[in-house]
Amino acid sequence: MKSWARQNETLVKVLFIICMVLCILGYVSSPVALVGGFLFSYFLGHPFLTLNSKAVNWLLKIAVVGLGFGMNLKETLAAGQDGFLLTVFSISATLILGYFLGRLLKMNKKSSHLISSGTAICGGSAIAAVSPVINASEKDISISLGVIFLLNSIALIVFPPLGHLLDLNQHQFGLWCAIAIHDTSSVVGAAYTFGEEALKVATTVKLARALWIIPLSLLSVFLFKGKEKSVKVPYFIFLFILAIILNSYLPIPEILTTGITSISKSLLVLTLFLIGAGLSMDKIKSAGWKPMILGFSLWVFISVSAILVILAL
Repeated sequence: MKSWARQNETLVKVLFIICMVLCILGYVSSPVALVGGFLFSYFLGHPFLTLNSKAVNWLLKIAVVGLGFGMNLKETLAAGQDGFLLTVFSISATLILGYFLGRLLKMNKKSSHLISSGTAICGGSAIAAVSPVINASEKDISISLGVIFLLNSIALIVFPPLGHLLDLNQHQFGLWCAIAIHDTSSVVGAAYTFGEEALKVATTVKLARALWIIPLSLLSVFLFKGKEKSVKVPYFIFLFILAIILNSYLPIPEILTTGITSISKSLLVLTLFLIGAGLSMDKIKSAGWKPMILGFSLWVFISVSAILVILAL
């Protein structure tokens, strides 16, 4: 199939662009976009692979900031307070469990720490922030990202049906997504599939959680006795907060805010398609069984413990 694709590069590019347009126009759901992107890349290859990483990075930031124009400050603060204690517990418990499981599996300490960090906070963003301060090798980073992206993709697909099966309300599901799914993209994608209120809660709690990258990076310097380097702060979160404030206190026409949030949701679906297209079988295979066991165990732990606490609240 890929040999045919190489002979018809222009056609493959056109098909890829058509798929992107379908995502933007709302004909494709979040899970279908992710799986569709992966299948397209697997069978036909990715015609714009060199641009994929930057495109995903910028599209996700723009989409998240745009979603802020659909939120109210008081509601956002209430959602953030609800998730604070659960965030602190889940991050601490995941990092501690990851340390001991990594030792039990006799894994490379840096790979183990990166997988634990990605599971505890925000997937690839946490790995990207922590890896330079612990001087992680390219192999450590690649393995960790492979594990996290695979589990992250599965979560986007299975969480909405599980939420309905457990009869979770919008608030509960949004909180669960923010705690238990790795990357912001899949958190927002899963919550968007579930409902409007779930999307607001999930986005708020997840972005507040992402700020824990800063103390985690500083802790990592201490644990690995590395040289203190500049920590990558996700500054777009502050633009998201600014968008919420503007929407809450300025008389912005509803037609404008509705339009911005609608475009943002479309960009999110497009982002998930590109993430799927960038996920190769080589990345998954390179991870190996020990990192996969560690990542899966931590994911099950954080998912189960979080839902038990949420249902008990």
